[in-house]
Amino acid sequence: MLPPIEHRIATELGVQPRQVFAAVALLDEGATVPFVARYRKEATGGLDDTQLRNLEERLGYLRELEERRATVIASIDEQGKLTDALRAEVENADTKQRLEDLYLPYKPKRRTKAQIAREAGIAPLAEALLADPTLNPEAEAAAYLNGEAGFADAKSVLDGARQILIEQFAEDAELLGTLRSLLHDDGEVVSSVVEGKENEGAKFRDWFDFREPIARIPSHRALALLRGRNEGVLRLALALPHDPETGPHPCERRIAARFQIRDQGRAADRWLADTVRWAWNVKISLHLELELMNQLRERAEEEAIHVFARNLKDLLLAAPAGARPTMGLDPGIRTGVKVAVVDTTGKLLDTATVYPFEPRRDIEGSLATLAALAKRHGVELVAIGNGTASRETDALTAELIRRHPELRLTKVMVSEAGASVYSASELAAREFPDVDVSLRGAVSIARRLQDPLAELVKIDPKSIGVGQYQHDVNQSRLAKGLEAVVEDCVNAVGVDVNTASAPLLARISGLNSTLAANIVEFRDSHGPFKSREALKAVPRLGPKTFEQAAGFLRIPAGDNPLDASAVHPEAYPVVERILARVQKSVRELMGNASFLKSLKPTEFTDERFGLPTVQDILAELEKPGRDPRPEFRTATFREGVETLKDLVPGMMLEGVVTNVTNFGAFVDIGVHQDGLVHVSALADRFVKDPHSIVKAGQVVKVKVLEVDLPRQRIALTMRMGDEATPKPREARHERPQERRPPQRDGRSAQHGSSRERAPAADNALAAAFARARQK
Repeated sequence: MLPPIEHRIATELGVQPRQVFAAVALLDEGATVPFVARYRKEATGGLDDTQLRNLEERLGYLRELEERRATVIASIDEQGKLTDALRAEVENADTKQRLEDLYLPYKPKRRTKAQIAREAGIAPLAEALLADPTLNPEAEAAAYLNGEAGFADAKSVLDGARQILIEQFAEDAELLGTLRSLLHDDGEVVSSVVEGKENEGAKFRDWFDFREPIARIPSHRALALLRGRNEGVLRLALALPHDPETGPHPCERRIAARFQIRDQGRAADRWLADTVRWAWNVKISLHLELELMNQLRERAEEEAIHVFARNLKDLLLAAPAGARPTMGLDPGIRTGVKVAVVDTTGKLLDTATVYPFEPRRDIEGSLATLAALAKRHGVELVAIGNGTASRETDALTAELIRRHPELRLTKVMVSEAGASVYSASELAAREFPDVDVSLRGAVSIARRLQDPLAELVKIDPKSIGVGQYQHDVNQSRLAKGLEAVVEDCVNAVGVDVNTASAPLLARISGLNSTLAANIVEFRDSHGPFKSREALKAVPRLGPKTFEQAAGFLRIPAGDNPLDASAVHPEAYPVVERILARVQKSVRELMGNASFLKSLKPTEFTDERFGLPTVQDILAELEKPGRDPRPEFRTATFREGVETLKDLVPGMMLEGVVTNVTNFGAFVDIGVHQDGLVHVSALADRFVKDPHSIVKAGQVVKVKVLEVDLPRQRIALTMRMGDEATPKPREARHERPQERRPPQRDGRSAQHGSSRERAPAADNALAAAFARARQK
């Protein structure tokens, strides 16, 4: 018998069974992963959020396996075929695949040719020929003629016997396991172009004649191949390298060995060998190819979702510019540049549209409007969306800064990915019912500079676009994985309950959209919350919800200073015990790092709150309400480098990592097209995982290796010693389809910020406008 589920998970995670039992009990009671990870460390032995997410996923799989196991046993038992040996095999099946292999012979199926032959009484012939190959097939078949059942001659009878053996071979669990392992270990994915699709599918030309071991093919390449097949350009197959001159196919040899079929010149040997060949080519190979290709797809999707999740986490936890008055600019040429000004809390103060480009070319009027808005509202930051006309708008802002140094403005380029999705959303309509859709995007751009996390939670994570082949993967699994990332990020930072939006509050542990709306409505009706305890008056916010959520909801200016920290209200007695011991007030204690470090955590533990909780409390008192996100920093885009044509191999630039994939990192260097730093060019050492070197939003220095204008591609390196000479694509182990196509509007990469010196004269501004006119 298999060990209990909790013991299996403990072995896989490398932890103690008691930790898993405790975590499972808490999750089953409705506790969230962030709550368990942060406030139940004693119970789980300190399992972190990553371990708990893995535990939660594995728990779901194994419970589904147990449910399916019970169904299989009941089904076989109803058929009267459940022997003790078969029951033991079913009960010890440790994967869904193994369980289904065992169930295959007993699984209700449509009426097959083999069943028809059995009903005609041909099964004894098949058994006899397999057991005694000295028998003559044609002679033996004569005794089984049955014209009424469709078996009027020896050939049809032998065909029926063959169908019975083929089905027997194809439903043998041990044989299927052996063949599956062989194909997985040694099989190759073979790709060829569909005849007549050479021109239409030119972007897949590197796959027109391609093969790679299925066990080693990376996820991004697998998804590229599968996309080519789905678009009708590529034909994919799973093949086992084999030289026909050396004898039968390796899989045929294993089928024959399993059923002791050998060619010794006996009467039935040739017929049995042909049956083996038919079983492999017509039945088993197709079944296993479909199965293994599906496994490849699932494995590739899993990795793609993992990559997306890691990038999303880096993006959500990017450094916030903070509570500073900000002007958001949503660039546009003919439609104008949309302007929105928000205050320190993100509240919309003013909007405008300026037309510095074609056809109006109202440069002076645009500058005057922007200067007036900045002065009127005390703007400190200018957030520029990185879409169409972003560099021209950047040049306009640089001119504004040059002409009005007294405004002390700082301009920053930010990603507008997903801004249009938010602008047209029901949420945006409720938030800004009287604001034009086009202007809502500018508000989002301004707010995401102030606090990326608070603004990006309003957008479907899939629309943020920091994944690889994100539209090719299972969308429900992708959504589930990304939702977990958002939940973990929001709770890691915590939120100000008096300023947070309903979408942000809805991501807090224990809350949902209804409770979040209730909190906002209660806040609007009764004024700001003065304490966490006051949250209990919110409709439908019961004790269990309060327990789950309270520690992640902050009240900076509340009656109790602890309400502004991550200390959970249930642990306030611990703090009171500390205060009584040291004879200090909580305000005197909070932030007093040197004194807090002198305390011994073991002196304040009790039966309920152990050492992990006390240590967390002291750390939180040392830096109350600390933000785990990094310090805000901007990148400097090089002046005069604004299009691909401005790039020169060997040029050193600063940029922002927009997306990290398994094959490298994409970097925005301010030319409207991200460049690729291949995994082999990320560091002066072997890099297995690009995420170990860079992450989305990181400011990096790069060197231009190669510029491919026709294909709009840029090859970069972070190894400054690399020579800037074009390399053969094969040397970079990267194929064109693995790179992202040129993107501008709604581009799927998070772009970082840019802060550059104002042009020394009007030349840069004039050049930018000239380029805009050309467009």
